[in-house]
Amino acid sequence: MQIYKIFRRPEWDAFAAAGRTDGAPIDLADGYIHISTSAQVAETAAKHFAGQRDLVLVALDTEALGDALRWETSRGGALFPHLYRPLVIADVVWDKSLPLGAAGHIFPEGVV
Repeated sequence: MQIYKIFRRPEWDAFAAAGRTDGAPIDLADGYIHISTSAQVAETAAKHFAGQRDLVLVALDTEALGDALRWETSRGGALFPHLYRPLVIADVVWDKSLPLGAAGHIFPEGVV
């Protein structure tokens, strides 16, 4: 199963250059990396990245993340994937730009 992380371009560039990341400021504050399922990622983009351009959507494979991936109750009582270890570039299945359209972010086909 694929799950998704949204990065601002400078965060993605730093992650790609270093080969690992502890996440965005909210991830550091909460002690884990916030990730979304395909059913959750559009709402995550609208809630936390509204109006922001130059974002990168990253796909991750749940099985490759191992035991450090936990499913925990979050927004609206839904289970969200949270990663309790640094994310490494080898975890990334693919990355794609997440453009901003007139009605919000435009996701790659098959994601939402």
